[in-house]
Amino acid sequence: MPTDPALPDGRPATEVLAELRALRAADAPTRGGRTFAYVYDAGLEGLDELAAEAYTAFATVNGLDPTVFPSVARLENDVVGAVAALLGAPGAQGTFTSGGTESILLAVKTARDHARTVRGITEPQLVLPSTAHAAFHKAAAYLGVQAVVVPVDPVTFRADAAAMAAALTDRTALVVASTPSYAHGVIDPVAEIAAAAAARGALCHVDACIGGWILPYLRRAGREVEPFDLSVPGVTSLSVDLHKYAYADKGASVVLYRDAELRRHQYFAHAGWPGYPVVNPTVQGTKSGGLLAQAWAVLQHVGEEGYTALAGRVAEASDRLLAGLRSLDGVRVLGDPAAGLVAFTVAGEDGAPDLSMLLHLADEMRESGWYLQPQLSFDALPPNLHLTLTPATVGQVDALLGDLGTALAKARALEPVTVDPALAAFAAELDPDTLGPDEVAGVLAFAGLGEGTGLPGRMAPVLVLLDALPGALKERLLSEFVGSVFRI
Repeated sequence: MPTDPALPDGRPATEVLAELRALRAADAPTRGGRTFAYVYDAGLEGLDELAAEAYTAFATVNGLDPTVFPSVARLENDVVGAVAALLGAPGAQGTFTSGGTESILLAVKTARDHARTVRGITEPQLVLPSTAHAAFHKAAAYLGVQAVVVPVDPVTFRADAAAMAAALTDRTALVVASTPSYAHGVIDPVAEIAAAAAARGALCHVDACIGGWILPYLRRAGREVEPFDLSVPGVTSLSVDLHKYAYADKGASVVLYRDAELRRHQYFAHAGWPGYPVVNPTVQGTKSGGLLAQAWAVLQHVGEEGYTALAGRVAEASDRLLAGLRSLDGVRVLGDPAAGLVAFTVAGEDGAPDLSMLLHLADEMRESGWYLQPQLSFDALPPNLHLTLTPATVGQVDALLGDLGTALAKARALEPVTVDPALAAFAAELDPDTLGPDEVAGVLAFAGLGEGTGLPGRMAPVLVLLDALPGALKERLLSEFVGSVFRI
């Protein structure tokens, strides 16, 4: 029986590129300073073109084997060397990776294998604050490590160093601190956490994926920044994303270790097959040299003075944004943001965070052309809207605050979005592991996330319902929804 061909006979390049450009038109803008999540925009003329040309020059280079492509080793040594000089200590060693998740995954693997080899731990634990990035939980799930979650201070949103120390056991392989945490943009007490880890013989990883490149330059720009890197006693590894505040293209990150002896636990080597000897420093085997080349090019082009100036622009934007947010009635900034990330919540008439109003506010801002990232409540931590500041947002802060005040007035006038208590009670009884396809489809349809429907115009009703669901059910439904988006 004949089948439809997988591909057309062939289309002109101009037609193919035109369709790609048309597809991009539906996406949130990545330049211009109106998308306050996912995007890191230096606002420097020509930087995107430089990165694209550097990528193209190395797109066909295979980073799998630096003995065949020695340019890969030269570029990686330069990039990792720059990170080590900024954040390391004498003897620090590292690896270029595809992003923060891979850097974190490798740091957890290294800690697991180090604990097994050096300390004889067969059932390792990962101790982390509740605000640690989800990538650590992903790594724990992939690598068979038990995650031990410690609540953070509900006022400062920082990790509780004493509680973290109390959670350590003889099975602890790795302890985590964030600089800053993604959710609230606050910096954990790294020195205290690292000291507690060292006292128990455990490794300590600092998740500096966001702050690792900007914090040192904020210090050079005159801001006070506490030590957080490998110079801090007890810190044994650190991750920093170059596609964030170093403004390289996605995905570019570095995981850094205190020495080569520790880094060797990250590597995978295999000679027990008839093919070529395999040595993989990262999760990936074959990989294009393009991402490494564009990261190298951006670092070389912007340079020390450039990054110091860009960090100063972020700090200036943050100062004006925080002052403006704190002047708005009912708005509360969460914690003490320190590295370009800001989270705020909105109080209702009773003074408590009002989830419905907050999500209405996010919808109103999106209709005005701004994207602020909604974050739902968790444990004792309030729901909030998250903003990522970049140099490109400096000129947008006043406009954002003006539209925010208008949108807040509209949100307060809208009918609150609520969840039927009977539905919430029913959902609480559902077992996400035993739900069948029809049941999952029914709940998704009720939530406004039915297959083929796309996202609704306003997300407040959907997110209010998700906020009310138990965590395991929420995860199952979100996984099914994403599966419906990638439906083939």
